[in-house]
Amino acid sequence: MRKLRYQVVCSLDGFIAGPSGEYDWIPDDDSIDLVAFFTQFDTFLLGRRTFEGMSAEGPNPLAGQRVYVVSTTLDPAKHPDVTVISTGLVDVVQALKAEEGKDIWLFGGGALFRSLMDAGLVDTVELAIAPVLLGGGIPVIGPGQRSPQLRLVSTRTFPSGIVWCDYEVQR
Repeated sequence: MRKLRYQVVCSLDGFIAGPSGEYDWIPDDDSIDLVAFFTQFDTFLLGRRTFEGMSAEGPNPLAGQRVYVVSTTLDPAKHPDVTVISTGLVDVVQALKAEEGKDIWLFGGGALFRSLMDAGLVDTVELAIAPVLLGGGIPVIGPGQRSPQLRLVSTRTFPSGIVWCDYEVQR
């Protein structure tokens, strides 16, 4: 079964974006091999705000990939290159995990992460912790029930000061 991996950059104080959704605080670090990282996935699961933020930046870095966007407001006809999930999120994610293929990247969205964590569908939590304190913004995970225990699998430190921590969700 494929893994659903929540991988996100966050600040030291636990935010994935600033109060207005900004992420200009994330340091550039050429030693992080993003190309190799992207090759671990063949399916990407995004929340609507993350998708809209990426779309506003210019060319879609996920073009040609299987992209699912969770939204009750996006018009699928206006976004033919992605699959919009407006209902049945848990069933869709369970079906995706049961397919053959590479892992699924849960890419952005603390509220989406919360709903999938509460449903018991997240397998790993991978935080790239940036050396900055934002003081407010969008949290790593939205409010909800206490999560299962996480087991630290690995850490890596990069020249920019980013510390990447991989955790496995214990069931």
